[in-house]
Amino acid sequence: MKYQTALRDEVRNRIEQVERADLVVGIPCYNNQTTIGNVVKQVSVGLHKYYPDKRSVIVVSDGGSVDDSREEARAVQVAPFQEIIVTIYRGVPGKGSALRAVLELARFLKAQACVVVDSDLRSITPHWIRNLLCPILNDDFQFVAPHYKRFKLDGTITNNIVYNMTRSLYGKRVRQPIGGDFAFSRDVVSELYDQDVWNTDVGRFGIDIWLTTMALVSGFKVCQTRLGAKIHDIKDPSESLGPMFRQVVSTMFRLMEDNRTYWWDIQGSVEVPIVGDEIPTEPEPFPINVDGLVQLFRNGYNQLGALWQNILSEACFGEIRELAEKEDGFDLDVRKWTHILYDAASTFHCWKSNRFKLVELLTPLYYARVASFARTVENMSDQDAEEEIERQAMYFEEEKPYLLERWKIADELIAVGSTCGQPM
Repeated sequence: MKYQTALRDEVRNRIEQVERADLVVGIPCYNNQTTIGNVVKQVSVGLHKYYPDKRSVIVVSDGGSVDDSREEARAVQVAPFQEIIVTIYRGVPGKGSALRAVLELARFLKAQACVVVDSDLRSITPHWIRNLLCPILNDDFQFVAPHYKRFKLDGTITNNIVYNMTRSLYGKRVRQPIGGDFAFSRDVVSELYDQDVWNTDVGRFGIDIWLTTMALVSGFKVCQTRLGAKIHDIKDPSESLGPMFRQVVSTMFRLMEDNRTYWWDIQGSVEVPIVGDEIPTEPEPFPINVDGLVQLFRNGYNQLGALWQNILSEACFGEIRELAEKEDGFDLDVRKWTHILYDAASTFHCWKSNRFKLVELLTPLYYARVASFARTVENMSDQDAEEEIERQAMYFEEEKPYLLERWKIADELIAVGSTCGQPM
């Protein structure tokens, strides 16, 4: 069902009574009863401390939590000149639909700026609100992305896929393109809300990469702001990141289709300003199950190897087959991984159906890359691991001609009506 509005009637009645607000802070939420209360509290304190003269609305946009998330949020006593709205959004389940409700509310209230922060944050402080809002209110930036200190094994989709691809494609070094905590100016709020994407994967987990890509290709004035460590609910790649991987990557590939004329001729990349005072928090380490990831890859090869052969170049598939049969020294290095992602993006371009299935086939290969990366940085400090990530990103830039070559081949196959190896 397509919804013309993401807001329920009682919320629309409420905001009609509010009429105007200077600032809106949205908190997408789903089953976060242990963290949501503190997130709301820190947001309220930050708004009161740094913007006491601004009229503010905090909106918890909930996906139908079955725990006490909404009750915990409503129990927080917010500061004067602040409203708190706790609602279940309308639309497909996912963070994107939650954000759509926040954007709709901010646009109706004609807010100067809108912030969105994750509901599972354990490291958020009032200073986050200042660092996110200040670039919009004081420095004329239109889109603010987060810049965190992160444990070297946190953010595996970012570190191994999205940062590298975004930087190579669009030529801007936005370190956390799917970080989850952003700020938008009033004009960006309207531009984003008006896009007809809310019933796609953008409405689920694809929202963050869509936001960043839209900001880059639309020419908005973009910066990154320091938020210190991002400490949140831990997600082991072998246990909980499969759906997120599939929806983020499918959205990223679809955005490549939509913005081909923008990224085709871009070479290299440039820095994006990093602003905001340092926030003195440090990331917390945690383990991941490397052996489990390797086994998931091997299982994937046994089940999906014939399909991978249709997706990847002959050279890439040969290296994957060799890796699957190797007893010692398991390593899916960045060169192979770059070509795999570029092959997959080109195949996605060629296939006109079953595209989500294509991305699903890549999941075991992602597990192999995460296991290899974890082994590479095992004895590194977080800073040394960050330098390794930067080295990998440079390789994606250097190998962009390979992507262009593979994409042209896909175009030729499309022109002659080939199915491009797509399962029927």
